[in-house]
Amino acid sequence: MPSSWHATWKARSQRMAPHAMLTPAALGLALVCVVPGLYTLALALTRSTLGQPLAAWAGWRNFAPLLQNTDFAFTLLRTVLYALPACLLQLVLGLLIALLLQALRQGRWAYSLILLPLMTPPVLVGVAWKLLLAPAGGLLNGSLLRLGWLDEPVSLLGSATWALPAVMLADSWQWLPFVVVLCVAALQALPADVYEAAALDGASPARIFLKITLPLLAPALVGIFLLRVVMSLKTFDLVYILTAGGPGRATTLASYEVWKSGLQNFDIGLAAAQTLVFCLLVAWVTWPILRTLAWVERRTG
Repeated sequence: MPSSWHATWKARSQRMAPHAMLTPAALGLALVCVVPGLYTLALALTRSTLGQPLAAWAGWRNFAPLLQNTDFAFTLLRTVLYALPACLLQLVLGLLIALLLQALRQGRWAYSLILLPLMTPPVLVGVAWKLLLAPAGGLLNGSLLRLGWLDEPVSLLGSATWALPAVMLADSWQWLPFVVVLCVAALQALPADVYEAAALDGASPARIFLKITLPLLAPALVGIFLLRVVMSLKTFDLVYILTAGGPGRATTLASYEVWKSGLQNFDIGLAAAQTLVFCLLVAWVTWPILRTLAWVERRTG
């Protein structure tokens, strides 16, 4: 009987061991996610300012301006239209550069050069691109004027049409190395025996890429795209430095709008409501990507 009880206790302990190991991580996740989330919900449902949080119950009053005024809806749409094309461009360029680096083989100097933008502080990236795109004395305008491609300087950051693409360009320059590093790691993890078999069969490089490399890389590429989309949706620093949301509201993204509500207008309740709606947008945008990732993993697993 004691031996039977001991065997049962040992089996139960072995089953519970993985859950016990996950307990610290679960507590940490609750501390950094659940508690701030509940506090944000409390702020959104109350009249809260920077000096007096949770001052009085407001119910859904902070959400009313978001439904009555279309500005925030257009801000959310603009954020999505900013993040998805920028991340897709970075993914394509990142994969191409990773393939080039793999072909070079002896390209350690190239790795160091490519990683420079990633190691540059975001504030310095914004300042550098603001000087680069400046209409007076900027490197871009100066070069185009000397080549005769422009008759007069053009203010890209002051144009409602070109300001957002200019911010996309700066963001892509900053985060493209991150995508390249992940793509290089994914390429190095591919099984070599598959390529040896394809070479013995006489497959061309283009066919090897389309039929072997791309399908095997698909889960990693979708995962990289998902990660970059989440990061791009919360872009704030480049908008703050390059355009301050202008001209007009042409480059006002969701994170910048939340910052304006909370730290310029001191309406913390409205900022919390905007944050919750923005979280729903992030979930709505990332859900199809997660489904695609699961589908790709099933197909290639």
